[in-house]
Amino acid sequence: MKILIADPHPIMSIGISSVLEQLNVGLSFTPFANDTAELKKLIKREQPKIVIVDLDLADFSGLQTIKEIKELNRTMRVFVWSRQPEEIYALSTIKSGASAYLCKVCSQKEFTQAFIRVMRGGIYLSDTLTKELNERNYKKSHYNNFKKLSTREVEVLDLLSKGTRNKEIANRLEINEKTVSTYKTRLLKKLKADNIADLIHQSNFLQGTDINEDQYL
Repeated sequence: MKILIADPHPIMSIGISSVLEQLNVGLSFTPFANDTAELKKLIKREQPKIVIVDLDLADFSGLQTIKEIKELNRTMRVFVWSRQPEEIYALSTIKSGASAYLCKVCSQKEFTQAFIRVMRGGIYLSDTLTKELNERNYKKSHYNNFKKLSTREVEVLDLLSKGTRNKEIANRLEINEKTVSTYKTRLLKKLKADNIADLIHQSNFLQGTDINEDQYL
């Protein structure tokens, strides 16, 4: 598998190739690229399978350049790494066609893991960013469910999240306890919660807080 490394600092390219050679997976390396013009020229001439490119490469216009080099070879995988924070650039680079985004402060172990993932045709994002995305998707999913609640259901949920018991909820909302139980059942169904503790956890998560679940068991 042919690899092209593009970095403004030649010593970095040498270091990357040295690390990857240790994998013993039959890699070969093209001449290194020091700027965007040379990168594009080498892609056309060498037809690499993977390009490892630094966002700080001279004349590299970020997302637009990623799209441009992908057009030069649509089967080529682009591995982006940079000193720029991943929370700002990672998702955008992936959406532009890259297969990985990694910060230069990563460990050698993480770098090789990311490279192997890309080599096998996968997409790589750091564990930190993946966790953040999962939490964001979790929050978005449950927020959409919360928007479907009636005003009275929101009132009951709010009181439940404060540890209010059924009898007190009934008194505050001027309804009977059986009706409170009915609302709790509806809330469990609408929010797809397994139990009251899970229901309260979802409510507090959306408000950016957490709970002691033992209180509700």
